[in-house]
Amino acid sequence: MHVSHLALHNFRSYDLVDVELGPGVTAFVGRNGQGKTNLVEAIDYLSRLSSHRVASDAPLVRAGAPQAVVRAAVVKDGRTAVLEVEINVGKSNKGRINKSTLPRVRDLVGLVRTVVFSPEDLTLVKGDPGDRRRFLDDLLVLRAPRLAGTIADLERVLKQRATLLKTAGHARRGSASQESALSTLDVWDTHLARVGAELLVERLRMVDDLRPYVGDAYATVARGAGRTDATIDYKPSFDLPASREHHDVVEALLAELQRRRNDELDRGVCLVGPHRDDLLLALGRADDPTGTRLPVKGYASHGESWSFALALRLASYDLLRAEGDDPILILDDVFAELDAERRDQLAELVAAAEQVLVTAAVPDDVPKALAGARFTVAGGEVSRADG
Repeated sequence: MHVSHLALHNFRSYDLVDVELGPGVTAFVGRNGQGKTNLVEAIDYLSRLSSHRVASDAPLVRAGAPQAVVRAAVVKDGRTAVLEVEINVGKSNKGRINKSTLPRVRDLVGLVRTVVFSPEDLTLVKGDPGDRRRFLDDLLVLRAPRLAGTIADLERVLKQRATLLKTAGHARRGSASQESALSTLDVWDTHLARVGAELLVERLRMVDDLRPYVGDAYATVARGAGRTDATIDYKPSFDLPASREHHDVVEALLAELQRRRNDELDRGVCLVGPHRDDLLLALGRADDPTGTRLPVKGYASHGESWSFALALRLASYDLLRAEGDDPILILDDVFAELDAERRDQLAELVAAAEQVLVTAAVPDDVPKALAGARFTVAGGEVSRADG
């Protein structure tokens, strides 16, 4: 799978831009602020309907414009389809395939699959649990696009339930308004248990699938390092039942919601559910007979943290590739953050992908192993630089 053509209208800094692409490596080179990252961000947005740089869509629309359009011709198995997303300010977005409007914009999700490496990846290791949950959910949706609906349902349930917790918590104890809120809360507890258990079970399954890829990727990226035994584990916000079947997790989640209700009413927030879970990252020595592993956060060096972040992305790529077509690899200003050895190792590992898109501030930041097409990005213009 690869993108053969990208067209943007009122996306970020671009009024209008068209770029012809091809398989192999393509590098966009330009000083910071010239718009090179906007190009690869658009392709990634088309993949997941979210940006790896910002949390909302509003910054993606050019200042003063009512909407932005991202259009890409995608080649898969020799056949080309034109995918388009219309990002509207203050209104619902729209998706199209070959000019036909889709019933739901999220039907675009997963038709293009991307894996992005960026300087922000260090937050996967050093950041809050929310960064790691987003990593898991983004990968889940690429594997099973239907889960985009599950995640949206969970966000809706959590928002409604948080409002009820605050209403019930602030009402006079035993009053009619409190009783009404608590009764409604029971209904939303059921919704949370059902949709939360679905997402939790899928996350558990995916972590199990991803774990061996992470171990292999880290050992490759950090070859020669003292600690090369990398592991990941899922940490839920409550004790899981022995069975991880959906109905058993639903019952366990409902029981925990009842147990923690008073705490939730006191604090006015949802304390139980997949929105409170974490992905635990640990490192050890493969030759340590005790099998001791230390959390990466707080114990790993800066270099080890970067290696683990790269391993998570490489593992994502390897997992998706094992289940279908090569995802499009996007390396967004990542080489400037790496030392020479890790830079060469990463370039060597990704060079054989069907399509690799690289952004860099200067030509020397692009490793020799990633020779290919090159564009110069400056002043809102994108021009071919390799003849």
